[in-house]
Amino acid sequence: MRKLALSAALLALLAACGDGQPFFEEPGGESPTQSEGDGEVEGTNDEGSLTGTLPPGTNDPSRGRGITRYEEENEQGGGYVQNARYNAENDSFVVDNLAFDGFNRYRRGRDLDTLGGYGVFDGVETVRDSQTGALIDQFTYRALYGASRNNVRVDGEILPSTQFAIVRTGSYLEYGFGGFIYLRNGDVTLPTSGQAQFTGDYAGIRTYSEDEGLEFTRGDMEVAIDFEDFNAGNGVRGRVYNRELFDITGDPIPLTNDHNVDGGRIFLPDLRFVVGPGTMSDDGELTNGIFSRAYNDAGELVTYEEGSYYAILAGDGPDELVGVFVIESADPRFENNNAQETGGFILYR
Repeated sequence: MRKLALSAALLALLAACGDGQPFFEEPGGESPTQSEGDGEVEGTNDEGSLTGTLPPGTNDPSRGRGITRYEEENEQGGGYVQNARYNAENDSFVVDNLAFDGFNRYRRGRDLDTLGGYGVFDGVETVRDSQTGALIDQFTYRALYGASRNNVRVDGEILPSTQFAIVRTGSYLEYGFGGFIYLRNGDVTLPTSGQAQFTGDYAGIRTYSEDEGLEFTRGDMEVAIDFEDFNAGNGVRGRVYNRELFDITGDPIPLTNDHNVDGGRIFLPDLRFVVGPGTMSDDGELTNGIFSRAYNDAGELVTYEEGSYYAILAGDGPDELVGVFVIESADPRFENNNAQETGGFILYR
């Protein structure tokens, strides 16, 4: 079972540090986001009017309790992030099921420790052979973690209302092994009328299909929901804008402004949600397409980036939205090389 949890003591400690509140798994305990009888399912729709497919996670979800979702295992290496825990004493966290990541232990980022208000962690570079002492090079892993500024009480424990985690590597072809997790702790109250807008930051990791390397992204994000229409699934509109690109050390990478995807320099236009019925479930889960458009050399407006977003509403009102999106595109800087960007976000009303 994929788990994310955070104790009240760690919340107090990390809130004081203002560093994004990394996550951990409580030893020997079940995830407080799972009610008795919940399990894992392979990408089912939950109750409601969803036309898309949710990632695996909580079976029989309900608006009255927590929901956890994680990336489905795929041929490109996604879906391998499993249990994780945070060590407050040395500000590190552990991620299971990824080979050559330094005995699973990640440390607070040396060159880049936060991005968009979310925590950044580095996998270690080398480990020693326990018999000979020889240094063994490790793959390059990076992790992003976000936790809500709001807390909820679950089974007597104080937890952040929402959380997400993303782990990716730049050491493989075809994007490499990694995964994402996002969750709501506690319940949600959903209105049947009116509209709401949620705003905040996102942070992401980009990897490549035909080239080693890893880059970070950051930007602003807004999502609006019409709770009256569509009758089936509500209307959801979203935009990701002011996007920035950074190398693995956190240095900015210049972006072109000519809106031409064939110009040899990278362009990160606004991302927009696909709008249509069947986007939101009765339990406060959302999924649909996400895309950007740009002009090619022929002056034609074409789809540049394309993928899906997944999210969960939380709180009374509701008052926040947590989720991830995964998009792919052809990187104009390199021939026959595709990019995959995984972004995480927590937005507030």
